[in-house]
Amino acid sequence: MKDDNLLIALCLTFAPLSLLAIGGGASILGELQAVVVDQSHWLTKQGFLDIFAISRVAPGPGTLIVTLIGWKIDGLAGAIVATIAIFAPSSLLILIVAHLWHSRPNAIWQRALIYGLSPLAAALVLSSAYFLLSNARGGWIAWIVALVIAVAAQRLRLGALALMGAGSLLFCGLALVAG
Repeated sequence: MKDDNLLIALCLTFAPLSLLAIGGGASILGELQAVVVDQSHWLTKQGFLDIFAISRVAPGPGTLIVTLIGWKIDGLAGAIVATIAIFAPSSLLILIVAHLWHSRPNAIWQRALIYGLSPLAAALVLSSAYFLLSNARGGWIAWIVALVIAVAAQRLRLGALALMGAGSLLFCGLALVAG
């Protein structure tokens, strides 16, 4: 291990974020960037976006970005600590909630939890999308492409690969027209 204090800092940074990752890793991107780039200065904005891009094309959960950040900050030890820190707290919470869920079926708090978490998860994902677009180098073109692809994803039900291809072509076309 390179630096025990750095590993502790990684753990203390990612463990609380684990409990906010409702809806997956995309829901914590804004807060993750604030902590990793703005507060701790472990990565630059561009470094964060680069790691985000790698995490999106790699197979696995959305929280893979945390593993990659840990790797970038402190190598293999950082990757292991970051991964455990992002998965352990939420996994423990799910075990507890699952036990309560099955021991008290049809409780009013279950409906409240389901109905309350849905808009919260959507808001966190939208916040993360805003963060990513605000930091993207594409400017207004990136915003237009994101909007068109979001609508296409809902209306046309295309696969991710087709959407990525269409988005890339649209971005290139708009960039050429804009000069």
